[in-house]
Amino acid sequence: MQKKDLIALIVLGEIIALFIFLILQANGFGGWSLLVLFVILPGLTILGIYLAKLIGKKFLIVYQFAKYAVVGIANTAVDFGVFNLLMWIGQTYEGKIIFFLNTISFLVAVVHSYFWNKFWTFKNKQNVNKTIQFIQFIIVSLIGALINSGIVYAMSSLMNPACGLSQNAWVNTSKVAATVISLVWNFIGYKLIVFREIKTNGKQSGNLS
Repeated sequence: MQKKDLIALIVLGEIIALFIFLILQANGFGGWSLLVLFVILPGLTILGIYLAKLIGKKFLIVYQFAKYAVVGIANTAVDFGVFNLLMWIGQTYEGKIIFFLNTISFLVAVVHSYFWNKFWTFKNKQNVNKTIQFIQFIIVSLIGALINSGIVYAMSSLMNPACGLSQNAWVNTSKVAATVISLVWNFIGYKLIVFREIKTNGKQSGNLS
């Protein structure tokens, strides 16, 4: 594993740990014991990518997808963390304002996603117009944001909490469902549209290393 990949995984692990810590704190699960997350999660990200690297020697897409998954987990942690922070600041857990709070948190995660996926996950070296590429990224992400926010709004405001969950827990449950669906959409869009591999002289310009 290259040194830059190791550093990237440590940083991503710490980002995941930080926002999970903040989410748990915001939902009443406190305690200094949670600080162990800052040690465990970076270690797990390194282990996961190392195993994917071994498998990826035969199936290159596995390694790239594993890197996307780690970035996706970090994006989800950022998304949930900002979302819960905004709800906590405004003490608002339902209604139309949730749509806008969720959109803000989702777009913060999108910016985070763009830089990690462009420079680390896909590392495509193709000669493309960066402005057009960024616009494509924004379009794919905005569609994902609409899917994400629409699901959160529909479940939190048009449906009653299930399984005896509190309104806050139900909002976060809707966020999980929305995140899974939007992550799948985004991966397809990034892979096939934004960071697609262009063949030149029989060779692909994409980089899975």
